[in-house]
Amino acid sequence: MNFNAKLILAAVGVCALPLASAQADNFEDYGRVTRVQPRIEQVRTPRQECRTEYVQNQVQPQRSQGGSVIGGIAGALLGSQVGGGNGKVAAAAAGAIAGAVVGDRVDNDGRNYAPQTQEQAVRQCRTVDSVEQRTNGYDVTYDYRGRSYTTVMGRDPGNRIRLRVSVEPDQYQ
Repeated sequence: MNFNAKLILAAVGVCALPLASAQADNFEDYGRVTRVQPRIEQVRTPRQECRTEYVQNQVQPQRSQGGSVIGGIAGALLGSQVGGGNGKVAAAAAGAIAGAVVGDRVDNDGRNYAPQTQEQAVRQCRTVDSVEQRTNGYDVTYDYRGRSYTTVMGRDPGNRIRLRVSVEPDQYQ
């Protein structure tokens, strides 16, 4: 190797020294984990609970009114044909009443008008909170070179924790 090549190689080596010392300032080491405590949070989520109940209702069937009206009109017309003067008015009134009763029976004859029981489905809902517990990280206590440290981590590190150690000189000496 000639002298110029040796000189260049020495210059590159000297320039690389500050880089090597900068690399030596940071290194990895391991600490011993002494305690891991999960951080648990409670999350409330509203949800609906529904159920169907069957309720008994009394239903009164509706009677038709058409027969009464038509029978009353027909009875009043027929009654007004009987008698004279005030008797004519009384006969028309009696005919209207009798016609309404007869018309109602003809129109609603044969039907059961007793109250009937009917079952009806009723849906009832209510909102309840569903509580769920979730782990939101871990409080990790570890020992490194005789000192105890605590940090929060996203997972359980196990028995040991990898550390990035940084060394820098004390500026106040």
